[in-house]
Amino acid sequence: MTEAEALAALRDDDPVLASRAEATLWEIWCRSGIPEVDRLLRQGIEAMERHELEDAVALFTRIIERAPDFAEGWNKRATARYVAEDYPGAVADCEETLARNPHHFGALSGQGLCHMALGQFREAAALFRRALTVHPHLTSANHNLAAALSEAVKGNGH
Repeated sequence: MTEAEALAALRDDDPVLASRAEATLWEIWCRSGIPEVDRLLRQGIEAMERHELEDAVALFTRIIERAPDFAEGWNKRATARYVAEDYPGAVADCEETLARNPHHFGALSGQGLCHMALGQFREAAALFRRALTVHPHLTSANHNLAAALSEAVKGNGH
C-alpha cells in the first residue's frame, strides 16, 4: 500500500482496513531512507520509553539537523517536548511536522493536546477536527474534540 492509498483507506468504512492503513502510514513516516537518521530515531524512541526526555530531545534535534525535511524527526521531538510539558516547543515542532506532512494526523492531534494543556480550547478543537478529516477513525481525536468543545463552552473559548 502506498502512502496515498493508505491515506485514502483511512477514510474507508471498514475499520480493519483503516487500522491497517494507519499502521502502514506510521511505517512509511518512520523511514527516512538515511541509515544514520533511522538509527537516531530508534535511539530517541528508546530514550523516550525510558523517560530520558532530555536525551530524546537531543537525539531528535540531531535528526532535524541532519535531515530537516524528515517530518518524523520533528514529530518525535514534539512528542518528547509534550511529555516534558514544554507545550510551546511541542506546538512549534508540530507546525514544522505539518509543514512537511500536512496529513500527519499524529501531529495534528498532538498539537491539539498541546493547545488543550495551554487552555487554548478553540485552537485545540480546530486541530482535532483537522485530524479527524484525515483519519475519521481516530478515536482519541474524537474524545479530545468533545473535551475541547466542552471546555471552550465553559470558558467562552479561551
